[in-house]
Amino acid sequence: MKKYYILPLLILISFPALLSAQKSWTLEECIRYAWENNLQLKQQELSVEQSQNNLGQAKLNYIPTVSASLSHSMNWGRSVNVQDLEIIENKLSQSTSASARASVNVFEGFTKSNDIKSKGILVEIAKSEVEKLRNDISVEIARSFLQILLSREILEASLASLESAQQQAERTKILVNAGSLAYSSQLEIEAQIASEKVQVVNARNQLRSSLLTLRQLLDLESDSGFDIQQVQTDFLIREYNGESPEELYRSSIQLPQIKIAQLNLENSKLQLSIAKGRLYPSISFSAGYGTYYSDSREQAFFDQFNENRNPSLGFGLNIPIFNNYMARTNVKNAQLGVRNAEIDHKYRLQLLYKEIQQASNDAISYFERFKASEQNVVAMEESFRYVQQKFDVGVLNATDYVVAKTNLFRAQSEMYQAKYQYLFQLKILDFYKGVPISI
Repeated sequence: MKKYYILPLLILISFPALLSAQKSWTLEECIRYAWENNLQLKQQELSVEQSQNNLGQAKLNYIPTVSASLSHSMNWGRSVNVQDLEIIENKLSQSTSASARASVNVFEGFTKSNDIKSKGILVEIAKSEVEKLRNDISVEIARSFLQILLSREILEASLASLESAQQQAERTKILVNAGSLAYSSQLEIEAQIASEKVQVVNARNQLRSSLLTLRQLLDLESDSGFDIQQVQTDFLIREYNGESPEELYRSSIQLPQIKIAQLNLENSKLQLSIAKGRLYPSISFSAGYGTYYSDSREQAFFDQFNENRNPSLGFGLNIPIFNNYMARTNVKNAQLGVRNAEIDHKYRLQLLYKEIQQASNDAISYFERFKASEQNVVAMEESFRYVQQKFDVGVLNATDYVVAKTNLFRAQSEMYQAKYQYLFQLKILDFYKGVPISI
């Protein structure tokens, strides 16, 4: 009887996996999944942890360093008793010593405090890199998601066109048998059906390729049942009257790539301060404690340790005088680093403004192209109905019908492409406004 329970058990176990395989993904789910599983993003998140560790270590540099030592030695040859400087000949002598020492740099030209500030900025840079990578992933997934919707609409249009051609082939066959049309008309329609089938195959392959692209962006291993939710995009299309590049620029000035450039500039200034700080004298403080034991004395171990204790305090002043101009060269290089960071910051701002200008201009172009192609489809549909009516009564030949049908499908494809190009560009403009990418 056990075998009758195995199959239901396997079904119950695999049911969640089956549901997952049949799941249709929304754009938001795709983006969220990529954020949680993208390997590059995980690496960048590790960089955040590393930079936080470095910041913690920079703060710990204010704590004194402490070291301790314990040693024991045995000597069989000639040695000197450190207690009374007596020479010991060919006699085993043993001694034990212990010490502890702590030291701290009191002043180093403010290099420690500036290093902490620098490490803090590096943490913010690492976090901004994560945010930038998330934005890049979101944009690419949105592009791929919309490409799937475009491929699906073209496939549906090609299937509808094929079905229309097949229906027309039946009507043409009846007209040919009735003598209203020449047999060549039937042959041309059948040839058109073959061409329509090629269009369907191409459209299906394009849809499969688009799904593969998105699946690879998500790093999904299995392609079993992967699909996205169908989205009605017509309500997303809005009239476009232009956007002010200056307003978009002001709203996007806090994008992570600009923040990174600004933080790099601040960090370069701190590196310059650190390089200058190494030109100053440094002051250090140290404290130590030591003791020892020797078996050459007839005194107990701990009594000697107590009697021979040796505490010490010390201050040190290190004045840099000449080090082959290394410190001066480091200052000059740090100054160049500041200039380079200033140029990079300005370059990033210029690049952002140019990108916004281009995005705004593309939105206008795609919107006008979409409206024109939409009107073209309406005109082509009306023209095709007129041609089809005349062809059905035998006034036009099959060649004119095929040409009109091909022109209609081409116009529909161009309209769909313009529609999704415009829709993607609207999402890019929303992104510059600080609106999360979604559909």
